[in-house]
Formats: sequence, structure tokens, C-alpha cells
Amino acid sequence: MAREALRAARREALRAEASAAESRRGRRTPPRPAVSPPASARPGEESPATARVRAAHDMRQFLANSFRMPAWTDTPEQPDTSGTDTSGTGTSGTGTSGTGTSGTGTSAGESDATQPDRTEPRPPAPAPPQIPATMAATHRVTEPLPPAPAPPQIPSTMAAPHRDTELRRTFPALPPRVDSPEDRGFAETWWGNAWVDALEQGALDVKRLGRGRGYADQGQVDAITVTPGLVLAYVRGSRPRPYRVQVRLRTLEDADWERFLDAAADRPGYIAALLDKELPQSLADCGVPLLPGPGDLAPQCSCPDSGRPCKHAAALCYQTARLLDADPFVLLLLRGRGEKALLDALSRRSAARAARAAQEGPPRSVPGVRAADALAPRRLPPLPGPLPVPAHPEQPPVYPAAPGGPDPFALDQLATDAAARAHALLSTGRDPVGELTLWQDAVRLAAARPGSGLTAGTRALYATLAAAADRTPADLARAVAAWRQGGPEGLAVLEEPWDPPAGRFDRARPLLLAADLPAFRPWRNRLTHPRGHVQLRLGRDGLWYAYESEPGRDDWWPRGTPDLDPVGALTGLGTPDDL
Repeated sequence: MAREALRAARREALRAEASAAESRRGRRTPPRPAVSPPASARPGEESPATARVRAAHDMRQFLANSFRMPAWTDTPEQPDTSGTDTSGTGTSGTGTSGTGTSGTGTSAGESDATQPDRTEPRPPAPAPPQIPATMAATHRVTEPLPPAPAPPQIPSTMAAPHRDTELRRTFPALPPRVDSPEDRGFAETWWGNAWVDALEQGALDVKRLGRGRGYADQGQVDAITVTPGLVLAYVRGSRPRPYRVQVRLRTLEDADWERFLDAAADRPGYIAALLDKELPQSLADCGVPLLPGPGDLAPQCSCPDSGRPCKHAAALCYQTARLLDADPFVLLLLRGRGEKALLDALSRRSAARAARAAQEGPPRSVPGVRAADALAPRRLPPLPGPLPVPAHPEQPPVYPAAPGGPDPFALDQLATDAAARAHALLSTGRDPVGELTLWQDAVRLAAARPGSGLTAGTRALYATLAAAADRTPADLARAVAAWRQGGPEGLAVLEEPWDPPAGRFDRARPLLLAADLPAFRPWRNRLTHPRGHVQLRLGRDGLWYAYESEPGRDDWWPRGTPDLDPVGALTGLGTPDDL
């Protein structure tokens, strides 16, 4: 806009000079609209050169004043000493049309009572600059008036992590708290609660603390910058402009830091706790005022509230307690030392103490062997021969029953089985149980139970083993009968039907007919009596296994002893007339 005005003024000056030259030559020029008459040496008027100098001076004044913006600190505010807001009705400034519009006024300070905060009054608009008449006329010819300048941008955050150093740390804004009961401490650690206690014990108004805690719970505290002796952040209230809040804390002297480092280096557990982001209470009580006391926190806020602290400073203190919960090194930084410097000092001090203790202690002789003796060739004695294998595994000791203890019967069963497996491994070099599945091992353990019939102890054992293998006790009892009949091959005959090759299976039916037995019905590896109460099954080991069932029911149970002859496998199941 300024450049266009200067160019228009220059064009008008050139036209005025040209008009004066033509008038002196006696020529007449047509008048131009909206252009000032040519400058000439008329009585009571300035010369063209004087007009150009005055126009340039007026333009410099216009440029110096037209782009000035009011600072936000220039806004007049009335301090609130009572802790409560007072609202009223005011009028807004005059618009461009010259007609004023009324509106609701704002409070002098943010509300410290239960009513919400009012909107902050906007700063008064700057007075329009004085423009010379010549410049104004030229501006009306070229273009309309420019819009009013926008209000200055108010900073809303202090987050600048790129500027962080060892003694400056910036933490992003903490999220709102989901669950914040009033009957529980605000912080989660003892040192965080100690910080909150120092704030609350030094406060003069409990209501301001409650509203500050509400601000902290709602996440209205922006990024927090921590430097030695200072915590700084913007806190958003109900006004559009956030408040600049800082809390000061006295830093420790060098003598205090020496005492703190000596106390931390005395016990390695203190250093380990600090590395785990914990602050031992005994370390904080080493005689150094590490945690603040009542009145040690010095808040300062840009709001007009004169409370100590105001609710914005209280909100920043509460959020600082959450930072201390996550990292106690924030407290040490506030007291004047960074994390890296502290850890380096503790490492050097610990190493120096260990070296001094090693020098002051008596020298200890380290047992060992001379290198020449260790490398000298020598002949080793032969290894002793293996011990003879026992004839049979020994019986385990009897385990007494104890209330709430393990079952002595189960312990005896497991110990006996382990002794038998160890004896087999020593005598044969292989473990026959190592290749069994869980179900096969459960059947083996149940089959090793001595005695006949299902006693109370046997039923308990069967129920436990069946539940471990995801089977029923009836399935386990049938499998135990098959295991006792033929071991793992007998269990496979019970559960796995297969198609035998031609040969022995085909010759079994003529042999049964020759023994005056009826014609058995074949199906895969099984031959079933026509009445359905006797069955022969051919195993993969070439033996025939006999099974019995109730007539008309498919409930087969192993019976007898396996035999290479199918007729011999039926021996003991009854006479040929019964079959």
C-alpha cells in the first residue's frame, strides 16, 4: 500500500511539472479528473518542490504509525484481591460505519468462586493514522482503503525440545487424568506427595487449590520447561489468552551436593534405585533439603489474581508432581544438577571409594597354579571302572501324609516308576518310556498299579491320569486292560485298526473253520463271531488278540493272552460250543 501511494504521488508530481511547462509554452491541456491542479507559483500556494518534500515527510509519518500493533501487556487489567469475579455490562468500540454496538463486559480477573470465567476484553484499536490531503486523494483514485491489521498472535506453548540441554528439559503437555478421586493423594509416589504437601501447606486459600487441581486434571497446563530453580509453563483458563506461570525453588549449594553425593555413594542400592527412577526415602533424609517445605515454592503468574498461589500456579505445581512421579531427576534438576552430571559424579565417587578400599585393605593371596606347572606335560590316571548295575531297583522310602501336602500314594508311584526307568537305562542303555506319548505314559502308570479291582485309591489315580490326558476313566480302564494284555502293541491294537497284507490274516478263517468254529466276519484287521460276542484282532507284531463284548453291543474289552495261532488266542474264553 505504501509503495502504491508513493508511486501515485510521484506520477502526480510529474504531471504537475509537465502541466507547468506546457502552460509556460502557451499550450492548453485538458483537465484530468480527481487530480490536484498543477503546482505553479501562484499567490498563497506552495511550489511543486515544497509540495513534494511535504508529501514525502507526511508519508514517512504515515508509514511509521500505520503498522504499529499494541502489545498484549498493554491491556489494562484490574487486580482481584478478593478472590472472586465481578461482572458488568460495557460497550464495544465503534465500527467502521461509525455506529457503536453494545455487548457484555468482562471481569477484572478470572473467577476464584464457583462461577465460570468471563471473556477477556480485547485491547483498544489503534487510532487511524493522519494522511495528507494529497495522499488521500491519490489513494481514493488508485485503490480502496486496506483492511485493519490483524491482532498480534499470542504464544500458547513453551514447548521447544530442540533447545533442551543438560540443564533444560521440556516435557510435553500431560493428558487429562481419567480417575482423580479427592480422597486420594494427587501423586502416586511418596516424593510426589511430598511436593503436593509443600504446595498445600503453604497455600493461603484452599478454594484456589481446588480449582488449580481441576485445571491440572483437565489437562489445561501446556508444555512444562524445567531449569535449575525454575518451572515454567502456559496455563489455559477460560480466557482466550493463556497465562505465563512460573514456580521458583531455591537451588542447593555445593556443600549440600557434596553431602548428597556422599550419602548416595555409600550404598550401591541408592544408585540402582535412581537408575530405576525411584527416590529412596532414606536418601532424601540424608540431611540435605532435597524436597521443598511449606513456603519454599515461590509462584508467579501473569494473571491479575493476587492469591498465593493463584489457581494457574497451583495447576502447574500439581502437574509438576506428576512429572516427579515419572522421573525424580526432575527434582534434582530443579535443585541445580542435571541427570548426566549427577550419574557421572556418582560413578567417579564410587570408583574412587572402591579403589581406596582396595588399597587400604590387607593384600590377599589368590590361590592358583603356576603357569609352568599347568602347561607341563603329565599323564592323567585312568578313569575308574563303572559300578555294577544293581540286580533290581530298590523300593523308595515311605512318604508320610501331611494335611495340605502332596498325596503320598502319588509320590510313591512316581518314585517307584523313576527308579525302574533309571535301572532300565543303566542296564540296557535306553529308556523305553522316553518315546511314549502323554496318553501312553498315563496308561502305563495306571497299568503299573498293583492289585485287582477299582479301589478308592485306584479310582483317584484313574481320575487324575484321565483328566491329565483329556480322557474318561472308562477309556483309561479299557486301555489299561489292553496294555496289560500286550503292552504298547496291545494298546495300538485297541485304538488303531489297519489293513493287514494277504497271508496270515487270510489263513485265519480256514483255521477257525477247521476247529469247528463258525465263519467269522472280516473287517480290516478284525474277525468277528457271527453272534457278535467274540472278536480276534491281528496286531502289527503278528499276534492275535482276543476281545469280548456283550452280544449286540459294540463294547469290546481285551481278554486272554495274544498268540500266533488265532485258535490259541481264543483258548480260555470258553469251549467251542460256547463260542
